[in-house]
Amino acid sequence: MSTQAQRTPAPAWIVTGPTSGIGRRAALELAEHGTVVLVGRDPEKLKGVEAEITSRTGGHAVSVICDFSDIPSVRHAAAQIAALGLPLAGLLNNAGIMPNRVEKTPQGWDLAFTTNHLGPFALTEALIPQLPDHANVVFTCSSVEDPECKPAVTVGFRGARYISAEASTLGEWKPGGSSKPGFDAYATSKQGNLATVLAFAREIPRLRFLAVEPGFNPGTGLGRDASTTLKFLAKYVLAPLAPFIKHWSTPKRAARLLAGVLTGQSHESGVYYDENSKPMLGSVQVRDPAFSDRVVAETRVLLAQIPSQTR
Repeated sequence: MSTQAQRTPAPAWIVTGPTSGIGRRAALELAEHGTVVLVGRDPEKLKGVEAEITSRTGGHAVSVICDFSDIPSVRHAAAQIAALGLPLAGLLNNAGIMPNRVEKTPQGWDLAFTTNHLGPFALTEALIPQLPDHANVVFTCSSVEDPECKPAVTVGFRGARYISAEASTLGEWKPGGSSKPGFDAYATSKQGNLATVLAFAREIPRLRFLAVEPGFNPGTGLGRDASTTLKFLAKYVLAPLAPFIKHWSTPKRAARLLAGVLTGQSHESGVYYDENSKPMLGSVQVRDPAFSDRVVAETRVLLAQIPSQTR
């Protein structure tokens, strides 16, 4: 190995939501490609993932505390990441929740929409100036945003119900949605993620914005507020069946897909990949550039009204 190669610092990959499920496994995968910047809200769990990366891969990780339901916390985390001085190489927006009931932030905003869309959007915008040309920015998305997705409709989703960014923060959705509390918020937030990818791909050509549908993963902790019975069924009955069912996946397989897309050398941007790494389409609505541009514009206006706080 040359002296120059020895002096070249390892690339740093940012992954959000790295303390459980797909995110934790993705962090372990990314440790094979360089330093991993772990972004999450639980300091003890973050330390645990750091230790796991060191012991299992011999890699290096650094943690940044961030609550994605709190926009000032997100902005503070972005500033901390920039201050690390690491050679950032890409960003994986994986953090997300899927509550089985309607929940609010302390500010009275819808928890799922804020955590899944507003927080990742704010982090991405803050980090864009820190990312080098041709870096990949990946969002974990979901086909539940599409009202024509039959598997999602079968389990109770009715697609995204977006009215406006402001209405979404208040938990207001277009009528005719799901009868299951929390489903409209989740579907709409995931449409927000996909709209961000498609709009940013057009707006910011120096970076690569990509979306991934990781497939239905019953082995993750996404529905962490589900009943004990449902959690048991998901872990011990549904998860073992996942490799054999269309559109289903496992955390390990999904993590490899996400890590592969993040570290890949594709020159494409605005691509949406399915659980088999094949290009797929989002809903008719989100594919309309006017709609995705509106989601981004309204999100920016909303976030601009939130004052930054010194933490």
